[in-house]
Amino acid sequence: MDFFFPEDNLTRATPEETKINSLSAQPYPDGRRLRVNIEITPFQKRPYIEVSLNNSNGDEVASTNIVEPMSWKLEFTMHIRGELENPYTLNARLYYPDGPSNDPLTFSFDVVPPSDDPASDSA
Repeated sequence: MDFFFPEDNLTRATPEETKINSLSAQPYPDGRRLRVNIEITPFQKRPYIEVSLNNSNGDEVASTNIVEPMSWKLEFTMHIRGELENPYTLNARLYYPDGPSNDPLTFSFDVVPPSDDPASDSA
């Protein structure tokens, strides 16, 4: 069952035309979490999205799968595991289990470790 608001008059893409339009990430100040934003082409059929986060050694430090999202604008938090090893690379791939698949989109960034200086905490 598809769920879209009746007043929604956007042109929706077929599975072959559906793709990730933008991928971005902003580390939280604690240096252990990451806010991820993904924007997808408005779709007719809900896709699947596979997201992974790799450190500078290429080791996967976080991953998630999104099954049939309701919206084409997604925001979620990922947790960074292990020691900080910059730069990080976020990979997102949109696909359909029984249909087309897109090449992964990547976004690279650095995480600034949190300050342990108690003087910087007072404001």
